[in-house]
Amino acid sequence: MKKNEAALVCFSGGQDSTTCLFWAKKHFSRVEAVCFTYGQKHSLEIEVARKIAADAAVPFQLLDVSLLSQLDRNCSLVNSAIEMDQEKPADKYPNTFVPGRNMIFLTFAAILARSKGIFNLVTGVSEADYSGYPDCRDTFVRSLNVTLNLAMDEQFVIHTPLMNRDKSAVWELSDELGVLDLVRRETLTCYNGVKAEGCGHCPACKLRNEGLKKYLHEKEQKTK
Repeated sequence: MKKNEAALVCFSGGQDSTTCLFWAKKHFSRVEAVCFTYGQKHSLEIEVARKIAADAAVPFQLLDVSLLSQLDRNCSLVNSAIEMDQEKPADKYPNTFVPGRNMIFLTFAAILARSKGIFNLVTGVSEADYSGYPDCRDTFVRSLNVTLNLAMDEQFVIHTPLMNRDKSAVWELSDELGVLDLVRRETLTCYNGVKAEGCGHCPACKLRNEGLKKYLHEKEQKTK
């Protein structure tokens, strides 16, 4: 990557994408953010994302892809009638998995980026976390990158700075970027739509809070 290039960040206002936003600001001369509304119950994340982007002086655009939630109603994030899985089932993906979400997000982001002359895309997916969503795998991102380039005859590069980081390591990166407190207090990761530490019991909150506890403990040990 070159500092004089531009990047478009897939931005939800959560811990991961906010860390990626500031990672992009460090590595690219121009950064823009695209956020998606897809019928998610935790839609407050959109306003959180908008505010963080404004405070960071990053142009923000919201795209409506709510058709996604109409195609499969078997996800607890878009269907309030379904009780959310608190743990990953042994033989299947948790019902917080939205089929095709990252593929749709990155595809629409690429189309938007091309119209702006931007060919670097940044996403906060990680295959180090326990959920194991198939569209968070490095193999998927690499495959989609090739497909997008073939489909539009361009040379997009999809950057995944968190791919091999667990949540503790994501907190470490946000600290290195000087935004740990911002990420800790201003982002929304909770599936139930509660900012900062969240509801404390949904899968996203457990992962985030356990990662923070681990990172702060390790940081304290290093200073002794």
